[in-house]
Amino acid sequence: MNARRRLLIAIGASALAAPFGAFAQQQGKVWRVGFLSQRRVEISDSDYYYGPFRQGMRELGYVEGKNLLIEWRSAEGKSERLPGLATELVNLKVDVIVTAATPATSAAQKATTMIPIVMANTADPVGSGFVKSLAHPGGNITGLSNLVGDVIPKHLEMLLSMVPKLSRVVVLVSPDNSAHATMLKNVQSAAQRTSVKILPMEARTAPEIEKAFSAMAREKAGAVILARDPFFNQQVRQLAELAAKGRLPTISGIREYVEAGGLMSYGPSLADPYRRAATYVDKILKGAKPADIPVEQPTKFEMFINGKTAKALGLKIPQSLLIMADKVIE
Repeated sequence: MNARRRLLIAIGASALAAPFGAFAQQQGKVWRVGFLSQRRVEISDSDYYYGPFRQGMRELGYVEGKNLLIEWRSAEGKSERLPGLATELVNLKVDVIVTAATPATSAAQKATTMIPIVMANTADPVGSGFVKSLAHPGGNITGLSNLVGDVIPKHLEMLLSMVPKLSRVVVLVSPDNSAHATMLKNVQSAAQRTSVKILPMEARTAPEIEKAFSAMAREKAGAVILARDPFFNQQVRQLAELAAKGRLPTISGIREYVEAGGLMSYGPSLADPYRRAATYVDKILKGAKPADIPVEQPTKFEMFINGKTAKALGLKIPQSLLIMADKVIE
């Protein structure tokens, strides 16, 4: 065999071996995924919020302890802890960071421009500066938008259906949530077509929520819209109790608020996006770039009404809302 033929065979063999070697390396790799949340994390499949993410990853072939390690990081309801936890995940050199809600996405964005970030549940990714557009994210962030900025005018409409003579409506927002500015702007714009005055109030802690409800009484508010937020989601029982004490009709973006005693909720499911987030992680681990993966928007919305709360407030649920409701709790 001449030298030229030996060289060609050697080149061919190395070309064939390279992909198989790379494939074998990927097959044996343990992927490390960071999960950043403001809300307390219950690390179990039964966790209503985050359990579907683990289930989704498992359905795609990722098994914890075998080829997947999830680095769970929770701020335990304290948004000021998020930047430090995001930096911790970056220092661990995770392959992807999954973020739960807008404050966590903001913290991850500030911590890295290199590690891919998957938003599992973010209100206004374009307005918050996380992506250039929904169709072409353009950076290291992609994932799912929950459209609550677009939904919040519907909250005002539903309150007016329940309480037609409303004149003053409080919108409770968090100064730590960059998406709340858009929500507030959208509901104020919708209110201009009615006789309702919007009263913005801020809270970021449980004591501040107490103070906000005291201020609502002084301002003679007729109803309350709770902007969707991970901290407010964690405080549904406190919010429902204060609303009942103040005899205030309220609406939230999550059904858990109604289950805790609040009057109404309308918005996309909180659980579904986390299962969908697993598909984004899978694509990225297989080589796709976040910049090229369009941001997904929800298609399933839920409406819950607490019939007992409506009765306690002396309100009759209109037929238009009963038809829309997925469930009326009696």
